[in-house]
Amino acid sequence: MNQNGALVQLVPFIAVAIIFYFLLIRPQQKQMKETKMMLEALKSGDKVITRGGIIGVITAIKQDEIEVEIAKGVKTLFTRSAIGAVVNPQK
Repeated sequence: MNQNGALVQLVPFIAVAIIFYFLLIRPQQKQMKETKMMLEALKSGDKVITRGGIIGVITAIKQDEIEVEIAKGVKTLFTRSAIGAVVNPQK
């Protein structure tokens, strides 16, 4: 009976771990995968929003650096990870 009691006490902890996985860990992994795919698919001409809220158009991509034109004639360099979203991906 002692082993049975220990198993019954362990069931709630296992249930909580499973709930955490499906409600927290799995969605976060999915979001990270989507973000990675979006950053890898960036190309010149895409309109983007940086994580800081700056909106601009990508003019050049060099390895991990992206040149974004934020106003006519004003270009800034950002790292790939600084890009938060693509506003209208070019197809």
